[in-house]
Amino acid sequence: MDLNATLIFQMVAFALFVWFTMKFVFPPITKAMDDRKAKIADGLAAAEKGARSLSDAAAQSEEALKQARVQAQEILAGANKQATNLVEQAKVQAKTEADRIVAAAGDEVARETAKAREELRKQVGELAVLGAAKILKREVNAQTHADVLQELAGRV
Repeated sequence: MDLNATLIFQMVAFALFVWFTMKFVFPPITKAMDDRKAKIADGLAAAEKGARSLSDAAAQSEEALKQARVQAQEILAGANKQATNLVEQAKVQAKTEADRIVAAAGDEVARETAKAREELRKQVGELAVLGAAKILKREVNAQTHADVLQELAGRV
């Protein structure tokens, strides 16, 4: 193998090329690669943080749903209890009103009965006077014998 000037010149050129590449080309490339590596690491960290946040949010939403279900059950139970109370109150009021109506009807019946008895007493008194007048063949004055009529009405 011959060593000639071309080979030495090529070796010097290659050494200069390697030095130039190491001095000016590799630092920006390594810097870009390090920046890219940092961005990827940040992205992975952010993705992991987002996944944790998502799982935390899912857990919180599940807890909120559980609380909402419990609260809804409590509200339904309260509404059912209130509805039952309202129904019971309505029953009590209806019973009270029915008792009042029955009592009023009983009073009305008693008044009508008393009125009918009084009317019947008057009619019996008048019939007695008419009967006595026919028997006695004379007219009896109802005004003068009012005491007698009252006494007859009281006996009936």
